[in-house]
Amino acid sequence: MAEDMGSTVPRRRLGRALRDLRTEAGITLDAAAEALECSRQKVWRIESGLGAARSIDVRAMCELYRAKNELTRALVALAGETKAKGWWHAYGDAIPDWFELYVGLESAASHIRRYDEALIPGLFQTRGYALAVYQHRAEVTEDERERLVQVRLQRQSLLTRRLPVAPRLEVVISEGALLRIVGDRPTMAEQLRHLLDVGERDRVSIRVLPLSAGLHRGVEAGTFVMLEFPLGNRATPDPPVVYSESWTGALYLDRPDEFAAYEKVWASLDQLALDKGQSRQLINKIIGEVHHG
Repeated sequence: MAEDMGSTVPRRRLGRALRDLRTEAGITLDAAAEALECSRQKVWRIESGLGAARSIDVRAMCELYRAKNELTRALVALAGETKAKGWWHAYGDAIPDWFELYVGLESAASHIRRYDEALIPGLFQTRGYALAVYQHRAEVTEDERERLVQVRLQRQSLLTRRLPVAPRLEVVISEGALLRIVGDRPTMAEQLRHLLDVGERDRVSIRVLPLSAGLHRGVEAGTFVMLEFPLGNRATPDPPVVYSESWTGALYLDRPDEFAAYEKVWASLDQLALDKGQSRQLINKIIGEVHHG
């Protein structure tokens, strides 16, 4: 019964980070277990995110794999979170902002659905648009802004990777996000054209939810992402996760009833959104207005 203790999200992220460190260090599972004086099964369970991890074990693994101090601190802090039931990650908390938790989930997912209420999603942002998003944050230094934009642009390799196969990506964007001028008009026109290009990819679907749809569940739910994961070589796949961000942190929901509630929201957005062809027409119309506005 201990299996469903706590949220799977921090456990999975921690496990992946430790497995990557071990692989980089060129240490086998057996060699790690021997050096740590524990069973191979225990190391494997921690790497697979199957149970809560103790800080003392994580620290020993980080030492063995020669992880940098900064990363060791982040992973030990994450180990402290693996017992939490529902899981909220507060920015600027023990786990630093640079340790991108969401990015790990996104790159492991096989199917991603997202609704964006206010902005073009990060996976589709041009460099100009991404810079303009961060220019409004006075507390972010020039260097930090550059790093944040780099992380955002690096994430986009997800759309073109060969192995593992790129995830299936279904995106519904509110028309309001397309009408909002971020940066200036040329930046926005370039961004909208890029959106049309990305929408041509095989595994990507971009649809617009028109303002004429009125008040709908997406307005109340706000921007959210639904992530589902491949079976891999496991008997049961990792449970799906809903990710929802706010100004001070992010919420990771992985209980079946929570995911089911968002499935209902998605079904209603799916019904109200324009189809792919109509969406392209609308984006083209907005590009014309941005140019001549």
